[in-house]
Amino acid sequence: MSRSALFAGHVVHDRTRPKRHHLRYGVFMLLLDLDEVEALSARLRLFSRRGWNLIGFHSRDHLDDPGATLRDEVLAKLSVHGLAEGVTSIRVLTMPRILGKGFNPLTVFFCYNAQDGLVATVHAVRNTFGQRHDYVMPARLGRDGWVEQTADKAFYVSPFLPMDLRYGFETRPPSEDVHVGVDVLDEAGIVLSATFEGERRALTDGAILKALIGHPWQVAGVLVAIHWEALKIILKGFRYYPQDKATRGLRRPAAT
Repeated sequence: MSRSALFAGHVVHDRTRPKRHHLRYGVFMLLLDLDEVEALSARLRLFSRRGWNLIGFHSRDHLDDPGATLRDEVLAKLSVHGLAEGVTSIRVLTMPRILGKGFNPLTVFFCYNAQDGLVATVHAVRNTFGQRHDYVMPARLGRDGWVEQTADKAFYVSPFLPMDLRYGFETRPPSEDVHVGVDVLDEAGIVLSATFEGERRALTDGAILKALIGHPWQVAGVLVAIHWEALKIILKGFRYYPQDKATRGLRRPAAT
């Protein structure tokens, strides 16, 4: 049985302060076991490992070192944090390229041991300036199979949020459904909650075609939606926080 799948659902953002802002978009994401990607590309007509297709997955979109394999690079990042030992399977939850184009605000790598136990996650956050930062964290299943993790904000993402914030990650690892949630917090509590929830579909050409037809915003481009929401936020009068000059020119900040 394939460990890879398609998850169709919704991205929801709820901004609570200093003003309210809410968005909800239908999106679909792929869960790809890195050991299955080549076979999926050979089996599916509408999905490609490399080159142009209706949807695709390109390792170079997620690599810091173009000469490395994605698996080896993820393992190297885990090793820096003492988390690589025992990891035998890596599955990536990501938005695919569509018609050759793509942008992923958040990609999550789920890292499992030989007993299919979740060892660690890598939350790869990307901004619209071509930069990426990886939050590498141990993953311990808690209440009802949820994983709860925290990290200080270490990467400039939205120009409408300051840097002195914390993240609370709440994840239900992929099974028949998936939930990836990020609470953005300051001293007073939650400023923004962002979630993706999706239901599992077998990764077939029919499911891919149905997902493309059913998610017009995603086909038009995630960046289009991001800039549309940014315009609405500007019109609401949200404060603008410019990126620090010291990091403005960085393309791929080092993972920490």
